[in-house]
Amino acid sequence: MDRLRRNPKCSSVPLRLLALLVFVSFNTVDAARAENEDTMGPVFIREPPNRLDFSNTTGAEVECSARGNPQPEIIWVRSDGTAVGDVPGLRQVLPNGNLAFPPFRAEDYRQEVHAQVYVCLARNAVGSIHSRDVHVRAVVQQFYDTDVNKEYAIRGNSAILKCSIPSFVADFVSVISWLVSDGDGDPVPVVTRDNEYDGKYLVLPSGELHIRDVGPEDGYKSYQCRTKHRLTGETRLSATKGRLVITEPTASVAPKMKDGQFTGVKASSFVGSTLVMTCMVQGFPIPSFRWYKFIDGTTRKQAVALNDRVKQVSGTLIIKEAHVDDSGKYLCVVNNSVGGESVETVLTVTAPLAAVVEPQTQTVDFGRPAVFTCNFEGNPIKTIGWLKDGRSLNHEDAVLRIDSVKKEDKGMYQCFVRNDQESAQASAELKLGGRFEPPQFRQTFEENTLQTGPSVFLKCVASGNPTPEITWELDGKKLSNSERLQVGQYVTVNGDVVSHLNISSIHTNDGGLYKCIASSKVGSAEHMAKVNVYGLPFVRPMDKRSIVAGETLVVTCPVAGYPIETIVWERDGRVLPINGKQKVFPNGTLIIDNVERLSDQAVYTCVARNAQGYSARGTLEVQVMVLPFIIPFYPYDEVNAGDSVQLNCHVAKGDKPLQINWNFQSEEDQLASHALIQTSKVGDRSSILTISSAVAGHSGNYTCTAQNAAGFASHTVTLNVNVPPRWILEPTDKAFAQGSDAKVECKADGFPRPQVTWKRAAGDTPGDYKDLKPNNPNIKVEDGTLSINNIQKTNEGYYLCEAVNGIGSGLSAVILISVQAPPHFEIKLRNQTSRRGEPTVLQCEAKGEKPIGILWNMNNKRLDPKSDNRYTIREEILPNGVLSDLSIKRTERGDSALFTCVATNAFGSDDTSINMIVQEVPEVPYGLKVLDKSGRSVQLSWAAPYDGNSPIKRYLIEYKISKGSWEVDIDRVLVPGQQTVAGVFNLRPATTYHIRIVAENEIGSSEPSDTVTIITAEEAPSGPPTNVKVEAVDQHILTVSWKPPERDEWNGEIIGYYVGYKLVSSDKPYLFETVEFSKEEGKEHHLQIVNLKTYTQYSVVVQAFNKVGAGPMSEEVKQYTAEGIPEQPPQDTTCTTLTSQTIRVSWVSPPLTSANGVIKGYKVVYGPSDMWFDENTKDTKITSSSETILHGLQKYTNYSMQVLAFTSGGDGVRSAPIHCQTEQDVPEAPASIKALVMSGDSILVSWKPPEQPNGIVVQYTVYVREDSEDEKEQEPKSQKVPQYQMTYEATGLKKKEHYEFWVTASTNIGEGQPSKSVTLSPSNRVPAKIASFDDQFTATYKEDVKLPCLAVGIPVPEVKWKVKGVVFTANDRMRVLPEGFLLIKEVNRGDAGEYSCSVENSFGQDTVTHQLIVHAPPHSPQVSLTSTTTSSITMKLRPHPTDTNTPLHGYTVHYKPEFGDWETAQVAAGQETSGGQNKYTLEGLWCGTRYQIYVTAYNNIGTGEASDILNTRTKGSKPVIPEASRFIEVSANSITLHLSAWSDGGCPMLYFVVEHKKRLQTEWNQVSSNVKPGGNFVVLDLDPANWYHLRVTAHNNAGFAVAEYEFATLTVTGGTIPPERDSGSTQGATLFPWLPNWLDINVLVPVAATVVVIIVGVIVVCVAISRKSRGPEQTRLRDDVVYNQSAGGNSTMDKRRPDLRDELGYIAPPNRKLPPVPGSNYNTCDRIKRGTVIRGSFRSGHPHATWDPRRHMYEELTLHPPGGRGRLPLPPRPHGSDETIHRRGMEDEICPYATFHLLGFREEMDPSKAMQFQTFPHQNGHGGGSGSIGGGTGTTGGLVGGNGSAAHAHSRSGSQSMPRAGNGRYSRVPHNGPSSAFSPEYDDPANCEPEEDQYGGSSSQYGQYGAPYDHYGSRGSVSRRSVGSARNLPVSGSPEPPPPPPRNHDPNNSSSFNDSKDSNEISEAECDRDQLVNRNYGVSVRANTKDGMTTEEMRKLIERKPNEAAAGHHMQNGLTPYDTVAV
Repeated sequence: MDRLRRNPKCSSVPLRLLALLVFVSFNTVDAARAENEDTMGPVFIREPPNRLDFSNTTGAEVECSARGNPQPEIIWVRSDGTAVGDVPGLRQVLPNGNLAFPPFRAEDYRQEVHAQVYVCLARNAVGSIHSRDVHVRAVVQQFYDTDVNKEYAIRGNSAILKCSIPSFVADFVSVISWLVSDGDGDPVPVVTRDNEYDGKYLVLPSGELHIRDVGPEDGYKSYQCRTKHRLTGETRLSATKGRLVITEPTASVAPKMKDGQFTGVKASSFVGSTLVMTCMVQGFPIPSFRWYKFIDGTTRKQAVALNDRVKQVSGTLIIKEAHVDDSGKYLCVVNNSVGGESVETVLTVTAPLAAVVEPQTQTVDFGRPAVFTCNFEGNPIKTIGWLKDGRSLNHEDAVLRIDSVKKEDKGMYQCFVRNDQESAQASAELKLGGRFEPPQFRQTFEENTLQTGPSVFLKCVASGNPTPEITWELDGKKLSNSERLQVGQYVTVNGDVVSHLNISSIHTNDGGLYKCIASSKVGSAEHMAKVNVYGLPFVRPMDKRSIVAGETLVVTCPVAGYPIETIVWERDGRVLPINGKQKVFPNGTLIIDNVERLSDQAVYTCVARNAQGYSARGTLEVQVMVLPFIIPFYPYDEVNAGDSVQLNCHVAKGDKPLQINWNFQSEEDQLASHALIQTSKVGDRSSILTISSAVAGHSGNYTCTAQNAAGFASHTVTLNVNVPPRWILEPTDKAFAQGSDAKVECKADGFPRPQVTWKRAAGDTPGDYKDLKPNNPNIKVEDGTLSINNIQKTNEGYYLCEAVNGIGSGLSAVILISVQAPPHFEIKLRNQTSRRGEPTVLQCEAKGEKPIGILWNMNNKRLDPKSDNRYTIREEILPNGVLSDLSIKRTERGDSALFTCVATNAFGSDDTSINMIVQEVPEVPYGLKVLDKSGRSVQLSWAAPYDGNSPIKRYLIEYKISKGSWEVDIDRVLVPGQQTVAGVFNLRPATTYHIRIVAENEIGSSEPSDTVTIITAEEAPSGPPTNVKVEAVDQHILTVSWKPPERDEWNGEIIGYYVGYKLVSSDKPYLFETVEFSKEEGKEHHLQIVNLKTYTQYSVVVQAFNKVGAGPMSEEVKQYTAEGIPEQPPQDTTCTTLTSQTIRVSWVSPPLTSANGVIKGYKVVYGPSDMWFDENTKDTKITSSSETILHGLQKYTNYSMQVLAFTSGGDGVRSAPIHCQTEQDVPEAPASIKALVMSGDSILVSWKPPEQPNGIVVQYTVYVREDSEDEKEQEPKSQKVPQYQMTYEATGLKKKEHYEFWVTASTNIGEGQPSKSVTLSPSNRVPAKIASFDDQFTATYKEDVKLPCLAVGIPVPEVKWKVKGVVFTANDRMRVLPEGFLLIKEVNRGDAGEYSCSVENSFGQDTVTHQLIVHAPPHSPQVSLTSTTTSSITMKLRPHPTDTNTPLHGYTVHYKPEFGDWETAQVAAGQETSGGQNKYTLEGLWCGTRYQIYVTAYNNIGTGEASDILNTRTKGSKPVIPEASRFIEVSANSITLHLSAWSDGGCPMLYFVVEHKKRLQTEWNQVSSNVKPGGNFVVLDLDPANWYHLRVTAHNNAGFAVAEYEFATLTVTGGTIPPERDSGSTQGATLFPWLPNWLDINVLVPVAATVVVIIVGVIVVCVAISRKSRGPEQTRLRDDVVYNQSAGGNSTMDKRRPDLRDELGYIAPPNRKLPPVPGSNYNTCDRIKRGTVIRGSFRSGHPHATWDPRRHMYEELTLHPPGGRGRLPLPPRPHGSDETIHRRGMEDEICPYATFHLLGFREEMDPSKAMQFQTFPHQNGHGGGSGSIGGGTGTTGGLVGGNGSAAHAHSRSGSQSMPRAGNGRYSRVPHNGPSSAFSPEYDDPANCEPEEDQYGGSSSQYGQYGAPYDHYGSRGSVSRRSVGSARNLPVSGSPEPPPPPPRNHDPNNSSSFNDSKDSNEISEAECDRDQLVNRNYGVSVRANTKDGMTTEEMRKLIERKPNEAAAGHHMQNGLTPYDTVAV
């Protein structure tokens, strides 16, 4: 700039240039913008309609016009985009752009013209747009008939008659009316008024005639329909008359669809129209119809609401003014008393389509984005599409986005929406902004002339925005890279594109016209120049050119070489030009204008010459093709209907072959549908179209198209067929009500289209007609329809309709329009108010033609003033009507009514209504209820009272605290009058309030309502728990501890806590566990969260809850679980051998997701591969990196390696072993060497191989040297021997010279260390020596072995072998070989040992000793069981003591469940604990299942023998049956089973089977066979007030348990029913038929019971006294135990005692659960006598007998005194022997106040016939017992036998059981403990005898409603039962709550034995048939019968160690192995 300032002359030039450039650039941009602003794309002004239907007699014209700048051109195209032209007489494109279809004859119909989809295309320079699709359909007038067919209907149903219209006119013909005729009478039109749906007939909008309630009279009528053609206006009466065939029903008929009615039909209609859906179903009795509509997208439906718009006539649904929302699926449901039917209809309501694109115009700069949005409406929308300038973009979304606008993106965009019926479009324009620059060249090459040889470099530089691309051409052909030609380009810093064309070693042929072309998305530029290369002329080859005749041919000769003197074109040897059309230019260009085939089709030759006369030639073949040319043809000017028409299409020119086709209305197919149109070909170039008789449908465009290879030509003519006017709808006389809108239709068609006009007669008679006044706005004529709005009397008269089109005389019709004026009230309804007790007057004024009569109605009843003198009626005649007054002297509440004033004259009637409202203060609100309440608010509801006919303005809720007064402490809440629900807020929690309510209206306030008292509720805690801590226990457990919230935040009593936890990384909600609240003040709570993921961070929250709800959560505490071990091994483990003693091992860390912690390092476990099974041979190296080098390895050894990752949680999974071998090295020295004299000049040297060869020994080298001073300095002699040779004979030695020998071994690496040297001298004396060495040999089982013994000596020595110290003698397997070796064939274990070989001759002797080790498969291992759990068995494995030679590789454990298949598990060796044992646990076993186990061991030889089979079982038992009170909840028709009451016995429940039956039924009803555990199960469909039996079978892996219960359903009112009983006499006779009739069992049983009680009481007292003073210390009774066993007067039942009456009376159970077990009935007891034998003394206990129903009546079973443990019972007595009948003794005990069933014999006896017995209650303790010596508190006490040892007890809480008969298992033994009870003793099932009767006793553990019993327990039903199926109950030492107090009201009684709430039970124990090891099974029950044992308690009890179980209590020694329990 300084330089420019100093020299202003220099600066002016650049500045001017810069200004010029800026000016030019701005002008360019402005010009572009101006062009954008001036231009406008086409926009439709008049867009053609979607559908055009027209008659061939009328023709039609489709309008299409558009605007734009420049003015758009209108072009009509088909739907495929091809343009359409004129078809003479059929179709014509008018100059204004309209498409005209003139009238045509029927025979001229052309489908391609008259049934075509057309599109109007408007285009200009900006772009083009398409109109919506125009569906053109010309209808040729054809004759048609309509019919009404016979219809069948059942009397009383509705019938629908249809008018059958031929399908080819169905779209244009509709029903306008129906006519009915009786017999031969004249037809009478069916008249139906709008909105009238209750008449006999109804013409449906769809044209059907609906006839209601058809009867026999309807069968005699005939029906016709009148139709109208909407295009021609023609009306027609049906050709046939339809009839109804009425069927008289003879029986009930279920609803069924009529023939032709289908479900699922589709219906459609337009928005705003009236649509009809029929449901043609008939039945008898007459069915009811109900319509439903499905909710969109679901199967739910809702009833269609009927209103003014939606009507239902019988089964037909009519919807007026249809909405789009009415679309959907409808269901018509038809029902009568016989059955039902349904009909589905899918309705689519179509709304017109419309679309708008936003923005309509947008200008976008190049490269910027553009977005068009298509907003559309209508229904249905099927497809959305986009066009750009008429071409599809294949884009189907409503939003069109162009990410980067390019030049070609500018133009017109259109959005099209379509459905099957129509389409709609909207357009928008995209303009380009000014931010682009078309390409332009900055630098170009010039014309140049060159010599051949050098390289040529051409360059073009172009610029532009966007950056252009440059291509190169030579003589019009594009250049690409080749060997000599290279094209390259690059972009400079300033954005210019530089392109080079390099031609290496240019040839003459490279000369020519070169062109570079720069092009981009916004334009292109090109530059060309010649490159001349010196040389001879050359013409490049030219391709064949095809051209259509009439066009201009331009071709340039591609010439190379320089200089060229001339370029000429020749044809047939003649130089061009030879005519005026040809032009030849010096540069070689040839132009031929208006090419013709005859003159111009030839081969042309280009000849180039230089000055020396050298020339080159090139030929060009030109082919000329001729288009077809059709001679124009035209139809006649005037074609009338019936004329014949012929069109002749002749092709005068054009190449053959020619194809000539005719199209009608642009559709070729439509010619085939016209039988009157025929085409015929005449020769090769002509075709004739003939219409024999023209009709209106033939009007249209006819096109003749000729086509050949060059193209096609067509000619279109339009044919119009003239048709005179015809009535479409002829007007008839009409009568209209005054003031209504009148419409009279008059329609006609014809061609040309007729003009319809209306005139009115001048007077009251027809004749003189005048035009209608044009200025009257109420009278209009549109499309032939005369409309008179608000018609009055002045409009009455005669009217004339005329239709004229110039063809014929035209049509006319005269009609009479009459107007009727009935009375009229201006106000139809009004309200009038009055206060109660005041007078009032009601008035009504009727206008209309007099006389008018007026009547008053009150609530639709005639009002008579005479009946009530309060009413007075007065009338006044007015000029235009009548005024009537109704006066009321004194209003009352009853006057609030609807008064109706009815006016009547000759023309009709009208009425007006006055709603009289008598107002007063409201009544008192009532029904005040509390809907909801909380701690601080209460929600109230009340019933709105009578409002006194004045709307209630508001309610006042008045409330106060209970201690306050209404005058001082009142508060109010205002509630709007329309509400009847409101809330009172800001209350205090846990406070008592009084609430009442008052209503107010305009008149005043009501009295207050009744007062309601409420107490506000507690609230949820408002504070979180405190001091929340979370600590990790292990990898899967977190311990959470916390303290309660602050005391003032409890808001009630805290019940417990919710502890929530979740993964920190998870978005899922918290999982919550519940913890009970500890009431210790400030105590810290704890919870262990288990089953968590290893080393995972968890978020923990705690919230307290009370009975209201949960409080806020504590802040979340995050904690990780402890680290675990990695779950996956390191990956990609590889090893690389480095040296003979080092190996590199590398790996990749395991995935982080499987690390389960922080990986602290890696362990590489490695060892020799051949000893890999032995863990002791493995070494471990720890490293933190991902590779390590193992040092100090054995040379040339194959190593196996595994890698594992470890965390602080332990070692992870090992990788798969990999193997590498260390490199070879030089071997060690041979282990030993010997030298033996062989002769005077030879010595034998032998040696042993090296102990560590460190590779493959390839040879040995034997060194020999004389042992002299001279030779020591010399190199020793050496001799190489092969590796398999271990001896060497050195010969040629000097006698008596000392020689030194040593040996070395060699591998491929080199020679190893020398062995020790030996020195020896040759000698003639050769003593016996052995060259072999002492050695140890290892042999494999069953292989052959040779033991060496190589001897030398002269004389030859004798070889002797000893085997294990014994002189060897040959046998079949062992022999000595000739060379002295010992051969042993097929060695076995016994061959192992010491073998010695000795040799001897006269000069000496020698001996070698070998050790033989035999490797054989192992013996059977030793297996011992260590422990079991519910899912695992742990055992110890030990190898056989003799398996010491061959190490074990591992064990295989074989195991199978009792009813399963064998499975195996592998146990690796080398994991022995102390003592060489392996401890292994089998996991994942079935709970409570017996297993068989055996083990085999294996080594490298094979698998050994199997161990003995071990029989054991996992812990766990069958499900434990719950007490009925916890399990069953009873209602009237169902019971609820609480499945959680079952204890699973330690084994998880699988499923339940539920069955029930009534008490007296025999067959069981199965409710479900697969009830899932957990939750509740409801048994439905039970009868109220009935006794039922319930059978529930629970299954787990350990087996199943079956429980039976008896219950009674409640009554309908919720009450209980008494137990069912038979009369005593009947029962006695049934049980004891041998009793005399005069003996009443109701007397006998109490007397016998009393005697028994007295005797037993005396004996008990005596024994107690004797034991207290004299008995052994351990058997004495304690002083502090009181026994009240006396049988005084109190031992009989006193019916006068109220407490005893309460005891025996029926008491309803709590919570409406199970009623008591039958037996506790009303003040009576039944007793049966049973003979009993008591053996032995009381000290040894009392055996018991029970009656067995399978034996003779009253036969006693054999009794045995108890013996020691394991003692077998004596065999039973012979059946029926006398000894079993006559026994001394006393009655056995029967439980006090208990009903029991004798069960257990269901296979032999119907259980429904099981007898029931009831015992008496006794007053105290155990008074009902026989020989009972002890009382108890009801808890389980221990029993001690006479020898002081612990015995097994069976507690009897609240009842006594029936003892087992036939043996001494149930013994009574005294006990010195504080609380004792007698219990039966249960022997080991293994000791059960097969024929023994298995009936046992059991104490009730099931509460007051009875316990279950098991009908599967008898021997016949289950053949094998598990010993482990014991009832799992806690020991007495467990913390159980005390039992309920006895119900005999004796406070001093410590026994609960007489609790009458507990019922008796009989248990059956099934012996297991397996003869198992004898075990003791204790029998115990819970003292508290209400609480069951949880699953966790059960599992812990099962899995306790034996010593832990025994330590619990000295009495408890096991669990009760009972199978069944009976109620």
